[in-house]
Amino acid sequence: MQPSSRQRWALVLVFVTPALWALNSLVARRAPGLIEPYSLALLRWLFAGLAFALGARVELWTLRAEWLRDWKHHLALGTLGMCFCGAWVYLGGRSTTALNISLIYALSPVLIAAASAWWLKEALTRGQFLGIALALAGVLHVVLKGEWSHLATVQWVAGDAWIAGATLSWTGYCLLLKKWHSPLSATARLAAISLSGVLVLLPFAASEWLDSRIVALSPQGLGLALLAAALPGYAAYLAYSVMQRELGAARVGVSLYLGPLYAAVLGWALLDEALHLYHALGLLLVLPGIYLVTRRR
Repeated sequence: MQPSSRQRWALVLVFVTPALWALNSLVARRAPGLIEPYSLALLRWLFAGLAFALGARVELWTLRAEWLRDWKHHLALGTLGMCFCGAWVYLGGRSTTALNISLIYALSPVLIAAASAWWLKEALTRGQFLGIALALAGVLHVVLKGEWSHLATVQWVAGDAWIAGATLSWTGYCLLLKKWHSPLSATARLAAISLSGVLVLLPFAASEWLDSRIVALSPQGLGLALLAAALPGYAAYLAYSVMQRELGAARVGVSLYLGPLYAAVLGWALLDEALHLYHALGLLLVLPGIYLVTRRR
């Protein structure tokens, strides 16, 4: 595939991938009482990692010396992207509100853009910084339901620390994924990262399985794990890796601002939740912002 074709395909994925991640918010809302956080994260990445490995089995065997030599990088990326970012969101959601989660996560693309410009030396124009600001304003308008005065009434709780930790972990994952080059394809590399994350998650999940006071896993919980592995796991992370390779960490990070909008549409379609005018106004800010950030210079 020609470089121009790969970039066009990556730009299409900018609008598709957040819809896949938005499904994870529905999984998180259904999970309490059906499956525990670390068990959900472990099964999600075990199933996704096996799928990655199956698709790249020949490459993984041929280049086994290379990816075994990079085991420290894979372990670090698995810890950040699959363990901390995966399970901590579910932990924080037990005691904080959806508003707080969305407000904290809204900082992630800004952190990625700033760190990419400073650390990865990704050149961003004034127009792209304006795009990030527009997209941030749009997603905050949706999160606050059009009532910006709600910012003054936000109450922070202990669970917010888990969400903040997950946000920082995702930022670190995105930056290091771009910083650390690998001879592996996106699929093979994600197989190594995912299964490394499973190793980190295993002792935490085992402690849940040994706790007789909770339901660590139920048949419905297993179904949620399979769903999380297939779409917000396998498909979304593979698409993100392709986008980041073609467009850069900062330009791709702003696509996260489509997540709350897609989540609202999914909630309307699957959970009979209402759509409102503030969703449309937020979209009118987010879309031009994404255009400014991702357009070719």
